[in-house]
Amino acid sequence: MNVSELVSKMTLQEKASLLSGGDFWHTQAVERLGIKGYMMCDGPNGLRKQEGSPDHLGKKESIKTVCYPSANALASSFDVDLEKKLGESLGDECNREHISMLLGPGLNMKRSPVCGRNFEYFSEDPYLAGKLAAAFVSGVQSKGVAACPKHFATNNQEYRRMSGNSIVDERTLHEIYLQAFEILVKEAHPKSIMCAYNQLNGTYLSENKYMLTDVLRDKWGFDGFVVTDWGAGKGPAKGVEAGLDLVMPGGGSDHEKAIVAAVESGELSEALVDKAVSRILDVFNWNEENADLDAKPSDDATGKADYALAKELAENSAVLLKNNKALPLEDGKKILFVGEFAKRPRYQGSGSSHINSIYVSNALDAAGDKGVSFARGYDTLDPKSSDNLRKEAVQAAQDADIIVVFAGLPASYESEGFDRDDINLPQDQNKLIDELSHLGKKVVVVLHNGGAVSMPWIDGVDAVLDMMLAGDAVGEATVRLLWGDVNPSGKLAETYPVKLSDNPSFLNFPGDHGNPVYAEGIYIGYRYYEKKRMPVLFPFGHGLSYTEFEYSNYEIDKESITDKDTVNVSIDVWNVGRYAGKEIVQLYVSENDPRVSRPHKELKGFKKIELAPGQSQKVTFTLDKRSFAYYNDKLHDFYVESGDYSVMIGASSSDIRHTISVHVEGTVDLPYNFTTFTPIEDILESRKGKEVLGPVIDKVLAENDKEGGNDESLGEAGAKMFEKMIKEMPVLSLASFGMMSVDDVQKMLDQIN
Repeated sequence: MNVSELVSKMTLQEKASLLSGGDFWHTQAVERLGIKGYMMCDGPNGLRKQEGSPDHLGKKESIKTVCYPSANALASSFDVDLEKKLGESLGDECNREHISMLLGPGLNMKRSPVCGRNFEYFSEDPYLAGKLAAAFVSGVQSKGVAACPKHFATNNQEYRRMSGNSIVDERTLHEIYLQAFEILVKEAHPKSIMCAYNQLNGTYLSENKYMLTDVLRDKWGFDGFVVTDWGAGKGPAKGVEAGLDLVMPGGGSDHEKAIVAAVESGELSEALVDKAVSRILDVFNWNEENADLDAKPSDDATGKADYALAKELAENSAVLLKNNKALPLEDGKKILFVGEFAKRPRYQGSGSSHINSIYVSNALDAAGDKGVSFARGYDTLDPKSSDNLRKEAVQAAQDADIIVVFAGLPASYESEGFDRDDINLPQDQNKLIDELSHLGKKVVVVLHNGGAVSMPWIDGVDAVLDMMLAGDAVGEATVRLLWGDVNPSGKLAETYPVKLSDNPSFLNFPGDHGNPVYAEGIYIGYRYYEKKRMPVLFPFGHGLSYTEFEYSNYEIDKESITDKDTVNVSIDVWNVGRYAGKEIVQLYVSENDPRVSRPHKELKGFKKIELAPGQSQKVTFTLDKRSFAYYNDKLHDFYVESGDYSVMIGASSSDIRHTISVHVEGTVDLPYNFTTFTPIEDILESRKGKEVLGPVIDKVLAENDKEGGNDESLGEAGAKMFEKMIKEMPVLSLASFGMMSVDDVQKMLDQIN
C-alpha cells in the first residue's frame, strides 16, 4: 500500500499519533494498518543505543560498541572519503542493531571556543562543515539508514540552549549559520533534519515557518521530515503549520490530543497534518526498502574492523601543531611519559554522544615494547594531590632524554549541557608543563581536548601533537604518530586564539539571559582574525608534517568569467622531504575591491592527497558562482559582485603559497529604488546607474580638472578628494550645486529605476 493510500485510510486520531514519538526512541505504531514503531539512535561518533531505561544525556548505560573520534577531530582530517567511510560503517551497525535513523552529524558553527558541545561540531567554517557532513550522510544513507543532521540552527551555546533567542541578521544567518546545512541538503539529501531548541529572532525553531518551510523546503528542496530535538516541541498546531513533522520524545498523549483539537476547531488544516504524516511514512518506507533488515549481529571480526577504522580516523585527524626537531621519537632514547591521560586518556565527550566502549587503548600500554617510564604528574579528580605528583614527575624527568607530557581537558570541563568558563587547561597541568620545560630536556606535549585551548608554555616546549578526542584507538594512534609509523596529516578546523577575549563573540557570548546578539556578523573564526590582522596561537588550516611539501605550476584555465561559468585552477604539489605523507591543499577566495564588507579570504576548496618522497600530484579545483558570492539581503539570495578576485592556494589560511587573479562579471543586478537622497556612489554600483549617471559624473570630474578646481598644493590628491566628495553626495546635490536641474535629476532617476 503506497503512502497516500495509507494516509487516506487513517483516522485523524491515528494521524495525530504519528506526529509525536511512541516512546523515548521510537516513533508511534499504528497496528491496525501495519505501521510499526521505528527506532532512532544517537551516534555521530558511535551508536548510543539504550535498551533499558532511556535518557538523553548519556548518563545511563548503552550497548557496548566502538567509539570513533569526535567531530572536532574528524574535521581536522579534511578527508571526505574517510568521513563517508565512517558513515557507511555506522550505517552497517544501525542495520545490525535494527535502527532506522541515526541522529547526526552535528554541524553547528563554532561561534565561540567555549561552547560546551564544540567537540560534537565540525568547524568554524561552513564550507568545510557542509562538505564533511554531506560525506557522512551519504555514507549512512547508502546503507538504507536515514540520517538526521542537527541542530537546525543557530544553536551555538549550551547556556539556556532550550529557551534562548539567537538574534542574527539575514546575511549572517545565510552566509555563516545556514550554509553548511544548505550544502548538506543539496548534496546528500538527508532524510531528516533535527530542529534546535532555541528561538531565532524571536520565534522558536520548532515553530519557525521561514526556516522549516520557506528556506529548508521551498528554497533548498529538502524532501524529508523535520523532527525536534528531544523536548524542543512547543505549540503543536503552530509546529505543524510551520513545517514541523515529528515531536520527540513520546510516550504521552498531550501532543496528539492538541493536534486533534486544533483540526476539529478549524485552527489547523487536516491537509497539513496529512503532509506531515506522509513525509514521515515516506522516509520509513524508504528505510524498509533499502536497509539490510537481515543483518547479522556484530561479532569479533566486525568489532576488530570497526576498531581498525577508529584507529585510521584518529591517525588521519591528529594535528602536529609544533615540532622543533623533537618528533618523530627514536628508539633507544630514555623517554618518560608524564600525565594521567597517558594511562587513562580522555577520548570522547560527555552527553548524548557518549559511547559505552568495548575497549580503549592507552599510550602507556601501546608503547610497552619501547621501554618508556611513567609518572602520573597530576590528578584530574583530586587536583590537591597534583603538587606531590608534579614533584615526582620532575624528579623522574632528571634521567630522561625526552619527556612526553599527556595533557588536556578533563571530562568535567566540557560537555553537553554547559559551556566552558575559559579556554585554559587545568592550572596544575600548565604548571607541570612549565616546570618540565625548564629542565633542559626535549619536551613534547600530547593534547586531549574537545576544542581550542590556550598554551602559555608554548615557547618552552619542542613539539605539540593535538589528538583532540580521538576515540577508542587513541593510545595506539598516538604512539604510532609519535614514533613516525604514521605521519601526522591533520589540520585545524578551528582557530586557536591566544586568549579567549580575542574571540569576536567575546562581548556577546552567551548573551544576557542566554539571548545572544550575533553582533560580530559574518566575522567568526579566521574570517575575523584575518580581517583584524590579529595574531593567533595557531591559525585555521594549520598542521605540520614530518615531511615537506612544495607547491608549483599554479594555473587557471580562464582569466575572465561570468557568474554563470565555472573556472578551473590547478597546482602541482611535491613531497620534497624524507617521509611519505599526506597534505591538505586549501583554496581560498577573496574579492579584491569589494563594495560591501567581506572577509579577507574564505575557504572554497580543499583536497587531501598522499605522496611518497619525490612524488608529485596535480590538484585541480573547480569554482562556480557560489565560490565568489556573498549573501545580499536586498536580493535575499547569494549575489556575485562584478570585479577582480584573488584565488589563493596554500597549506593553511595564513600560509598561502600562490595567488592568481580572475575577473568575474556578475549577471544579476540588485533590486533598487533610488531616491534623490541616495548617494551617487550607490547608484553607480548598479548597471543602469553606471550607464545613465556614470557619464554625467565623468563630465563633472573632467570639467573640474579642466577648470583647475583642485587645490594645487594637494597635487593628485586634490582630484581624488574632489571625486570622493562628489560620489559620496546624495544625487540631489547635483542640482543643489548647479550641475543640473532638479527636474533633470528626477528624470534621470526615473530612467534608472
